[in-house]
Amino acid sequence: MSQFLTELVTECIDDLAASGRGIWRIVEPLVYQSDVLGKTIVVEPGFLTDYASVPRLPLAYLLFGDTSHIAAVIHDWLFHHHEVCDEPTANLVLLEASRAEGIPAWRRLGIYLGVKIGGRSSWEEDGLGNGHSIIAGRVV
Repeated sequence: MSQFLTELVTECIDDLAASGRGIWRIVEPLVYQSDVLGKTIVVEPGFLTDYASVPRLPLAYLLFGDTSHIAAVIHDWLFHHHEVCDEPTANLVLLEASRAEGIPAWRRLGIYLGVKIGGRSSWEEDGLGNGHSIIAGRVV
């Protein structure tokens, strides 16, 4: 059964970065058992995330923004680790992890469709590195 084996523990690095979503650092390992992948994912301390990249459109953000943080961290990590799976599988893991997090079905579906439709450019960009970095005190 898919499940989170640890709690999400983060600290805010820059609350204005990433178009106002903020950047958060994983403080303790985040461990998730995925049935979709058939393996356990460990997001290491130090990994930086912007959680879910929901557009700041009023209705979209009202319905889907600022939710499903723990599943979004798993999805961000997979987007930076292409060796683990391809993009469609990463999106299915987001759907699976959102369910494990207890997100309602209608919201899970909306989040999943959002990344399926609009996530390709992030997949390509994020795969070029290990995630956000801090250089000279700035998040890049």
